[in-house]
Amino acid sequence: MLPAITLRQMRFLVAVADELNFSRAAKVCSVTQPTLSTGLKELEDRLGVILAERTKRSVILTPAGAEIAARARAVLLSVREIEDLAARRAGSDVGDLRLGAIPTIGPFLVPRALPAIRKAFPDLRLLLREEMTEKLLEGLHDGHLDLILFALPFEATGIETMPLFDDGYHLAAMPGSLSKTPVKGSELDGTRLMLLERGHCLQRHALSAFPDRNIQQDDSFSATSLSTLISMVSEGVGITLLPDLAIDAGVLSGQKIDIAPLPDACPRRVVLAWRTTSSRADLFRKLGEILRETRTQIHRGPEHP
Repeated sequence: MLPAITLRQMRFLVAVADELNFSRAAKVCSVTQPTLSTGLKELEDRLGVILAERTKRSVILTPAGAEIAARARAVLLSVREIEDLAARRAGSDVGDLRLGAIPTIGPFLVPRALPAIRKAFPDLRLLLREEMTEKLLEGLHDGHLDLILFALPFEATGIETMPLFDDGYHLAAMPGSLSKTPVKGSELDGTRLMLLERGHCLQRHALSAFPDRNIQQDDSFSATSLSTLISMVSEGVGITLLPDLAIDAGVLSGQKIDIAPLPDACPRRVVLAWRTTSSRADLFRKLGEILRETRTQIHRGPEHP
């Protein structure tokens, strides 16, 4: 009788599929490269197919290897959910929790929530990863992330979402160019905004803040981060929309910039999401309540640092 396929062998294959490099895959699995190579060879012998083509410079999965790796990933995800379920039944929220968040929400909300999370769940270790929305959803479906923090609207299947709060906007411009009075959407007709580069959900959301107005992106410049965007606005290069969460969390600290409220802008809806098959939904909802409460506790910093 041939030996059974082991979870260890499946982890080796998934790591090779992710890294396409035996050295990095071995590091991910916390084993030596010869151990990983031997384990993968044993799996190939057991299955009777070649899973990966290896050269001195690259690793390429065969069609069979790619399909088997995808199924192995699903098996490992199911095993992890069994372990999570057992931990929940034991009445303890312990171990690592991998939270993904978009860069325009995560750094402004999660660090503020950590003290409350640690107090409520002292045996839980929260690991934060920042990515764009598409990558977060991919990581959630693949099992690399346990839950994600992002903003709607966005189409996704196989996940459950918990609304946390609506995040509005302020108009931001160079010093001396704005009053503190609210700005109406009609006043922005024909405006071109400096925004984050395409791929950031905030770029899409900002353009849809006033769906009935002719507001476009200034294609002459796009930023990779809010800090870069703010610096360019402070130099008079253009104007932009900044989310209220970032402003309240102090993103304008040390910056010379004017902001004005936009009360009739369509806000983005911030949500927490996890796989519908996850056994830790109760824990995730409790974390969502902490994040929601944290948002209400974040105070507005000086508007004109």
